[in-house]
Amino acid sequence: MKKDWRTRLQKAARETLGFDDVHPEQERPIEAVLRGRDTLVVMPTGSGKSAIYQLAGMLLHGLTIIVSPLIALQRDQVVALEDAGLSAAHLNSTLSNGEHGDLFARLDAGMVSFVFLAPEQLANEKTVNRLKRANPALFVVDEAHCITDWGHDFRPDYLQLGPVIEQLAHPPVLALTATAAGPVRDEIIARLGMRDPAVFVQGFDRPNISLGVETFRDPDDKRATMIERAGNHAGSGIIYAATRQATEEIAAALSETGRSAAAYHAGLKTSERDDIQSRFMANELKIMVATIAFGMGIDKPDIRFVFHHDISESLDAYYQEIGRAGRDGEPADAVLFYHPDNLDLRRFQSGAGELKAEDVRPVLATIQRANEAVDPADLREALNARDSQINRALHRLEEVGAVTIEPSGEVVATETEQSIEEAATAAAEAQNNLRQYATTRLEMMRQYAETADCRREFLLNYFGEPYEGPCGSCDTCLAGTAETTALGAEPFALQSVVIHTTWGEGTVMHYEDGKIVILFPDAGYRTLDLDLVREGHLLRPKH
Repeated sequence: MKKDWRTRLQKAARETLGFDDVHPEQERPIEAVLRGRDTLVVMPTGSGKSAIYQLAGMLLHGLTIIVSPLIALQRDQVVALEDAGLSAAHLNSTLSNGEHGDLFARLDAGMVSFVFLAPEQLANEKTVNRLKRANPALFVVDEAHCITDWGHDFRPDYLQLGPVIEQLAHPPVLALTATAAGPVRDEIIARLGMRDPAVFVQGFDRPNISLGVETFRDPDDKRATMIERAGNHAGSGIIYAATRQATEEIAAALSETGRSAAAYHAGLKTSERDDIQSRFMANELKIMVATIAFGMGIDKPDIRFVFHHDISESLDAYYQEIGRAGRDGEPADAVLFYHPDNLDLRRFQSGAGELKAEDVRPVLATIQRANEAVDPADLREALNARDSQINRALHRLEEVGAVTIEPSGEVVATETEQSIEEAATAAAEAQNNLRQYATTRLEMMRQYAETADCRREFLLNYFGEPYEGPCGSCDTCLAGTAETTALGAEPFALQSVVIHTTWGEGTVMHYEDGKIVILFPDAGYRTLDLDLVREGHLLRPKH
């Protein structure tokens, strides 16, 4: 039986997708899915994650639903499957009513094998019911880290995928991402309601990408140096900046040097973004200067450098962004041009919004008085509150068990012994924990920028992959400043669980310069002085 599915897998890979072989890193998760297990796959950008759901879907012989965050990405994925002779379609806001009807008719007739949509489409109960009629064989969440990165504030429908999966009778769930540290993996599993999932975390190291940080005290000097470096760099590249204005200014400055460059951000029309992306993919543009709106799902193998004009909000985001370089296996550069003041901008941009108990009380009281499902839009109108404030309150109230958010988006109060005051306080505390976690993730990004140790060791340890430098291909190692500590020489092993006197259980992530970094579920990433830890007996191993 096992040999039979392997034979079919290899045949499908060769004849349909044109692969010479299926790598073990792809085969193991496919096997788990075919056995009906929920599966989480964390693999580097460019390592063939898409082939996992494509091949699994082909062998399951049913409808595969793929939640994909961007319309442009959905279109690219549909084209790739259609070019391989497979039936695929995207369901999004660009379709007319007639096109929606035609697509659902094709789904009912079993004429579509892969359908791509954004999480917002699944907030429509009619859409979910039509998909349920098609009896989906596989539910895929591509770029699954968006659940954590975007779900809490920016795109809350990501947090409702779990109830949708249950409404679809919980087909096997496959979540795919290129970057997910331990807490992100845990949240993906919890939010999707994955049952005893098979988890595959595979090979974070990209040795062909050299890592570097250049620190500046003058922001003008920083920008000028980066523009000069990019202008003289051979091949294609991406420059990430934190604001739309910065992307436009940098692109204009590069163009003045004779380099073909363009700005890409969410403020441009869709047609403009599509045109710029197409020109970049065709090598008509050599440098893309972008906000985080660009890059997800981009499959351009010959990107030779990724520069960061501004620091990323987390190492998770940074790794995702630099992973777009060197996908052909050839040498590439990832350089962060660092100014400490950039941290303030990222704190403003990345921090989860504030939520006070007094903001939550009227929301919960209104829901309880209704004695029926409540539309969030009615809550916003009744309380004269912003969308973000209502969404924030509802999701934190759901976390503490005070309400249930239906797949339709409507909200009902749950039977609980908590008073309104207790539930509101608990919800505010949950939001505070989320804000604290975001702050500590940015702090880890700062530590990466300022470390004198091997940067590759720091980065891989963060993702739970033990690695002992020097790597020989980051700036600190090449400069001879990296000081490494032999793994096992410190009081607790990397990835071991320890117990703190205040914060409880945590996971040992990294050692550096007499300090230990521990990840706590509620308190986030904490850096402790080892001497103080020893003197105060602050940590003990979990036996």
